[in-house]
Amino acid sequence: MRLVRRLLGGAFGLLMIFLFLTPMGCYVTRGAYAEAKILSRRKPIVELVADSTTDKLTRAKLSLVLEARTFAQDSLKLKTGKSFTKFSQLDHDTLVLVLSAAYRDRLERRTWWFPIVGRFPYKGFFDFEKAKKTAEQMREDGFDVTLGASSAFSTLGWLNDPLMSTTIKADSVTLVNTVMHELLHNTFFSKNNVSFNESFASFVGARGAERFYLARGDSASARYAISDWHDDQVLGAFWAHLATQLRTAYDVWPRDSVRARLAARDTVYAHARRQLVDSIGPLLQTYPKTWPERVTLNNSVVLSRQVYATALDQFDAVYEREGRDIVKAIARISEIAGAGVKNPEAALSAWVKARDK
Repeated sequence: MRLVRRLLGGAFGLLMIFLFLTPMGCYVTRGAYAEAKILSRRKPIVELVADSTTDKLTRAKLSLVLEARTFAQDSLKLKTGKSFTKFSQLDHDTLVLVLSAAYRDRLERRTWWFPIVGRFPYKGFFDFEKAKKTAEQMREDGFDVTLGASSAFSTLGWLNDPLMSTTIKADSVTLVNTVMHELLHNTFFSKNNVSFNESFASFVGARGAERFYLARGDSASARYAISDWHDDQVLGAFWAHLATQLRTAYDVWPRDSVRARLAARDTVYAHARRQLVDSIGPLLQTYPKTWPERVTLNNSVVLSRQVYATALDQFDAVYEREGRDIVKAIARISEIAGAGVKNPEAALSAWVKARDK
C-alpha cells in the first residue's frame, strides 16, 4: 500500500508539473478553465424558449437550433448526445481565436500536438492577448500566420457542448449548417486526419442544411444552402490547384535557396490573385463582390482553407452514387474512412473511382 501511495503521489506530482509548469500544460489548464466557465453558464434551451422574458430573436434562433438538432438525430442519424440542448451566454462577442501558421519557403503547416486527440494544424486560444502575442512572435520567426475568430467548437461528444451566444449571431442557414457540422464530429472522428474530419463535416453541414430546409418547405433557404455549398466547392478546387502550383514552384529550387523559393511563391500568388478576381469571383454566389480583391493570400491561408475544403467533390460524388440519400452517404463515407484507415482521403477517392468503372 505504501508503494501504491508513493506511485500515486509521484503521478500526481508529475501531473501538477505538466499542468502548471510546462507550456502545453498551462495551455491545457487555461482551456479547461474556459470550458468549465462555459459549461457553468449552461441553461436548458427548452426553458429559455418557453421563457417570455427571452427576447424574440433569441427565442427564434434557439427554437431553430432545437429543430435542427432533432432533424440531425432523426433524419440524418447523427449522434447528438446532449449537444446543443443548452445555451451559454458569453461575456464577449468572440468565443475563441484560432491560430494557424505555415512555413513561407515551403507549403508545410506548423502543427501542434495535444494529449489524447493527437496532432492539429491549428491552435485555439481563449486568452486573446496570448493569441495575438503568439501570432506576432510567429510572424517575427518567419512564418505565414492567420488568426481568426471561431464562433463554435466541438468536444467530439465528450462533453455536453452548449450552443454559444457567439453562434446564434449567424444567419439562420449558417446556424443550421453549424449545428449539423458540429454534430458530425460527435458521429465520426479519424485521429490525426483533421482535414478529412472537417471537410466531411463541411459536406454534412451543407447538405444537411439543404435537406432540413427542404423538409420545412423553405425553398429559399434551401437554395441559399445549395449556393453556399457551390461556393465551398468552387473555392475548394481553387485552393487545391493553388497548393499544387505552389509545391511545383518550390520544388524547382533546393531547400536552401530561400530567396529563389520566395520569389517563385510571389509569382504564383500574383497569378492566383488575377485568377480570383477575373475567373473565380464571378462564379461565387454568396460572397461579396470585393472579396476576391481583399482576401489574404499566403501559405497559412491556403492550408487553413484546405482544412475545411479538401476533396469536397469526392464527398458529393459518394452522395450522388448513393442516390442523393444523405443518410446513406454519411454511413458510406464513415465506412470507407473507418478505424484503421490511415489515409481516408485516398480511400474515399479509390471508392469513387471504383464505382466509375
